[in-house]
Amino acid sequence: MVKRLQNQLKTITKSLVDLSKKVEKLSGDLAKLEAKKTAPAKKTPAKKKTASAKKTPAKKKTAPKKKAAAEKAPARKTTKKAAKKGAAKKPAKKASPSGKSTVLDSVLDVVKRSRKGVDIATLKKKTGLESRQLSNALYKLSKRGMIEAQSRGTYVKK
Repeated sequence: MVKRLQNQLKTITKSLVDLSKKVEKLSGDLAKLEAKKTAPAKKTPAKKKTASAKKTPAKKKTAPKKKAAAEKAPARKTTKKAAKKGAAKKPAKKASPSGKSTVLDSVLDVVKRSRKGVDIATLKKKTGLESRQLSNALYKLSKRGMIEAQSRGTYVKK
């Protein structure tokens, strides 16, 4: 039993020695890299261009711009008075690019049509949305001030 423990201690000691050597090597490599970064870059003498050596610069290829970035509305500036009052105008609701109604539009239409308010079960039936989608839409509409909760699970237009 004692010999086995001694053998285990020897192997652990060897492993620790190997690890310490690796750490020293890595720290040396890191010091070399830091020295290269802090050292000033050597300037190479500029070559003089002759008339025969001139070439026309190649055009750079640019990646096509994404559609979403192009459609993004510019940020609105608020006046000092509006910023003090906290009454900055809300951005206008964007129409979907395909002209179809969005999830928010469909939920808002159902809520607007109801006089006494509409509950979640009815919204699910009329819109055909999953509970997660419906929950997200109701949250966004209530944050925008378009609808409000009359009671728990019942929503009316504002």
